[in-house]
Amino acid sequence: MLCATRCATCFKELPHVTTPTPTTAAHRSRRASRPVGKSKFRPEIQGLRSLAVLMVVSYHIWIGRVSGGVDVFLLISAFLMTLQFTGRYKQGRPMDLLRHWLHLFRRLLPAVVVVLLGTLAATFVLLPATRWAEIVQQAWASLFYYENWLLQKLAVDYYATDHSLASPVQHFWSLSIQGQVFIIWPVIFAVVALLCRRFALRYRATLVYVFGIIFLISFVYSIIFTATNQAVAYFDTFARLWEFALGTLLALVLPGLNFSKPVRVLMGWIGVIAMLTCGIVLQVQTAFPGFVALWPTLAAVAVIAAGQTGSRFGVDRILSSKFLVRLGDNSYALYLWHWPILVIALAWSGKDHAGWLSGTAIISLSLVLAFLTTKYIEKPFRQWKWPEMKRRRAVVAIAACVAVASAPLLGFQYKLDLDEQAAQARMVFDNPGAKSLLPTYVNQIAPNALTQPSAERIGRDWAKLPDGCSGDTKPESRLLQDNCQQNDVGSDATKTVLVVGNSHSQQWLAALGQMAEEHHWKLYALLYGACPFATDDPDVEPVCNEFNQEVRQHIAEHAPDAVFTVGTKAEPSEPDEKLTRGFEELVSEITARGTQVIAIRDNPRFTYSLTDCTLNKGVDSPDCRPLKADVLAEPSPFEEVTGKFQDLYLIDMTDVICIGIYCPPIIGNTFVYLDDNHLTKTYVKSMTDMLDERWFAATGWQQ
Repeated sequence: MLCATRCATCFKELPHVTTPTPTTAAHRSRRASRPVGKSKFRPEIQGLRSLAVLMVVSYHIWIGRVSGGVDVFLLISAFLMTLQFTGRYKQGRPMDLLRHWLHLFRRLLPAVVVVLLGTLAATFVLLPATRWAEIVQQAWASLFYYENWLLQKLAVDYYATDHSLASPVQHFWSLSIQGQVFIIWPVIFAVVALLCRRFALRYRATLVYVFGIIFLISFVYSIIFTATNQAVAYFDTFARLWEFALGTLLALVLPGLNFSKPVRVLMGWIGVIAMLTCGIVLQVQTAFPGFVALWPTLAAVAVIAAGQTGSRFGVDRILSSKFLVRLGDNSYALYLWHWPILVIALAWSGKDHAGWLSGTAIISLSLVLAFLTTKYIEKPFRQWKWPEMKRRRAVVAIAACVAVASAPLLGFQYKLDLDEQAAQARMVFDNPGAKSLLPTYVNQIAPNALTQPSAERIGRDWAKLPDGCSGDTKPESRLLQDNCQQNDVGSDATKTVLVVGNSHSQQWLAALGQMAEEHHWKLYALLYGACPFATDDPDVEPVCNEFNQEVRQHIAEHAPDAVFTVGTKAEPSEPDEKLTRGFEELVSEITARGTQVIAIRDNPRFTYSLTDCTLNKGVDSPDCRPLKADVLAEPSPFEEVTGKFQDLYLIDMTDVICIGIYCPPIIGNTFVYLDDNHLTKTYVKSMTDMLDERWFAATGWQQ
């Protein structure tokens, strides 16, 4: 899904837009003395919001791309908020930030709660249990406006659950950024107001300087960050501040602009055409929020600055139509609903994109739910006078919304913990895993025993690394040995074993950790996600090659007794397996310094998740029990190097992963795979005794 991590949401700050319209100097002079509350309603901005929501929805559903519409929403929201606070200052009214925030979030949360509850209900009914924990985690983040920070973390976390699967609530990232800015911006307005009153400064001019600086700093930061790590920059709050600052600057300078009618007519059409074509011409999801995001934001600036032209040829006539203005009233709810409906529909149907018919159905359902949410939830709560009477009443109203959304989330986690505790108490009997393959095994599995790890937790069933040594972190060489040790064995260790490579090496730590404790080894790991231990490879990111160079230097300087790594690389759902790149060169280099190399064969990989397949179709489905001959190379690539190096020891555990002629998804009531290519920590741990036996048989070490 092209738009899996690049969706947008609308932040509907005000139900009606009241902004000054650029016109003649005399008109501006007369308007300057007029109360802000009586300024002219500009329906074309409401229509602009509607156009943006239609773009985002249609691009997501039919085109499978991102439109850039979210950037327009960010700008509009800051534009409206600026008018609100400059109006308060001009009228001499107090800023009253607490009341402002309480009013704002009391209006926004009811629709959020309804959408989250509906999404969670559909998730538990229609999506596999392997997705539940991830979606609940993101629901918490969405409710408390930090979804963008969570997605930032997941964007750099190689070990996060299947990146290819879109979350039905991840579109809350933009709502989270807006919520954060709607805390920051009022503070800036209030602080500048105090300074202006204290030092007799002009409020609007001072704000121009302040937000001009914010714009420049954030814009430069965004360009640099986007160029170096676009996936993370996309969700970064500071990388987006310049878009809000641009909207604020527009509101501040707009009264001083005076374009002729023909120029404004032209500006309006250029702005709308630029908006509509942005997502088609640009691959937004791989270029934003750097300088390329100027395209849609400046397009919106042109439309707003054009204002109401009074010309029958002006685009504002279209934007001011009843349909677009009415749709603008429902745009917030439409943004909230369209993405979860799309994601859940595609996941339930097994498709990777919506067709014209199914897409039309998704949009129709989104429109209906948006209309109902706006009419029966959002508007009644917005018009409810009781919470506006006192601040503590507004706090109660907000707390009630949060409590309604939190109840099912807390209930899910509580039930999950209870089920897990009950299952853990009987795991030694009910979930033997690989131990069930031993000749001496006696079956003690209870009739209704749960398969472990539970479907809700399986995506996180990793052999964990210490902080600073995760697969998405490149540690400095001077810190490696101390910070990345897996146990507390000191200088009296019988052996020092270093684990190198990527996640396929990491998964074996579940067994190696137990072996190290039993035999008093010092065990530590130097791992980097998606980066196999190999010689320089042009097909991987440069940082991977740099990391492997550091690891090789570390091995040369510290000379551990043994280096453990995965020596082959299997191909998904194919019997095509080869030695890792430069394997023989690395073995020769390491063993020449007196360090032994223990290489384990890679486990079979697949083009789909065996676990999801099992949960959806059942453990006995032929689709979930691939033939070993279809995924496992014969003979093993290890035969090429058998006997070539004195201190190279080869271990093959694939006979404990694929049994007989099949590679079953469950062995000993334990899930073998957590996704399409990684073994669960639970199953690897159950292989400890077998790995231990083969390790000592291969190396000849003394136990």
